Amino acid sequence: MFHFPCQHKRWIVFFALIIGLSILGLFVPESAEQFEETPEILAKLNKADIAWMITASGLVMLMTPGLSFFYGGMVRPKNVISTMLQSVVCIGLISVLWVVIAFSLAFGSDFHGIIGDPRTFFMFKDVGISPDGIRGLSLTIPLVLYALFQMKFAIITPALITGSFAERVHFSGFLVFVSLFTIFVYAPLAHWTWHPDGILAMMGVKDFAGGIVVHASSGVAALAGAIYLGKRVEPGEHHPANIPMVLMGACLLWFGWFGFNGGSFLVADANAAKAFLNTNTASASAMLTWFLYDALLGRKPSAMGAAVGCVAGLVGITPCAGWVTVGESLFIGTITALVCNTAVHLRNKTGVDDALDVFSTHGVGGILGTILTGVFVDGALDGNWKIFWMHVLGVVMVVAYTFIVSYILYWVTDKMVNMRVNVKHEQLGLDRSQHGESYGILYEDEEHEIREVAMGNQAHAK
Repeated sequence: MFHFPCQHKRWIVFFALIIGLSILGLFVPESAEQFEETPEILAKLNKADIAWMITASGLVMLMTPGLSFFYGGMVRPKNVISTMLQSVVCIGLISVLWVVIAFSLAFGSDFHGIIGDPRTFFMFKDVGISPDGIRGLSLTIPLVLYALFQMKFAIITPALITGSFAERVHFSGFLVFVSLFTIFVYAPLAHWTWHPDGILAMMGVKDFAGGIVVHASSGVAALAGAIYLGKRVEPGEHHPANIPMVLMGACLLWFGWFGFNGGSFLVADANAAKAFLNTNTASASAMLTWFLYDALLGRKPSAMGAAVGCVAGLVGITPCAGWVTVGESLFIGTITALVCNTAVHLRNKTGVDDALDVFSTHGVGGILGTILTGVFVDGALDGNWKIFWMHVLGVVMVVAYTFIVSYILYWVTDKMVNMRVNVKHEQLGLDRSQHGESYGILYEDEEHEIREVAMGNQAHAK
């Protein structure tokens, strides 16, 4: 008979779930037509669009490892591995959830503009090479490729949240929360915004590549998490583990963002090139604005500032990258950097321990970018104030829904598996206490300390 130590019994559920889903997959047959290349289907597909969207999907995939370097370099050395793993493991976890049910919730048959029918594409049923399957959405690429492109957005969104509660959560609690967030927050928001029958889409709210769905939602959920979990034991100033790693992560994000925004037209044409141009321009102006503004205020122009600034610009341009002029993208990058920089320093004066300022950059940047979309894209600048106010209302709806539901999900997760680590674990560092690894060499005395902590937890559990 197998014997599981007390502190490992929580993993039985996770292990049983993945085994159960794997077995379930054997009983979900692929339809005969799902990947059959009939002349009718081939006539609807565009090979150039397919090639570009495969490339764009790969670029968006690269953003999550890039984020892991970006966040991993910012934290204390004792939490580098745990922070990076929280981003990388989302690739595996969300990929499985997306195939099983989340894609169906986001893009399945509409239910009153709120959510998709979970049965529509359950286990990727009927998700094949045909471009048809989502009512009101005209594609020139296989539906399965569209689903994979959207999967990469679903992966990075919960990964962004991890920066807010860095250095203080159980890995098991993180897995539970991320799963619940994807099902109850991300999938509904994607349906509201990107399904043709979603409530925000019907209101006229435009979100080109995720200002609302990805960045506003992750930033607001991050704020809810920072408030719910409270401050770290040692929340004050600390030296980042590896600033070159932060710079490398920022550059990987910048590079991957060309697929994030450039691919969101879903076609290989001049509009994709325009989105590419606007994405690069906004990021460049934001990077320069961030560290020059720091210098103007008497702070040193830093590598960290340059890295965070370019990401803020990328966030700000995301909701409208394919629709604004290059001059407008320059303005959006600049104003987003100024507002997000101010938000970061205002947050430092509050008692909220958003460890890596996820809300101040992604949340504020996504909200601001969405409002500016209502200004520049057939909105206030053209005298159409209705569109502008619809974007403002859309932001309010998303912020309210995301904060309330995310806060509830933190509470539910905490009751299930206890999200926050104890003081001893936090002081020891999550790399060693959660994963038995170290950013560098794990010496014998460190291994002994890990064993002592584990034995203490086992005794407490008994």
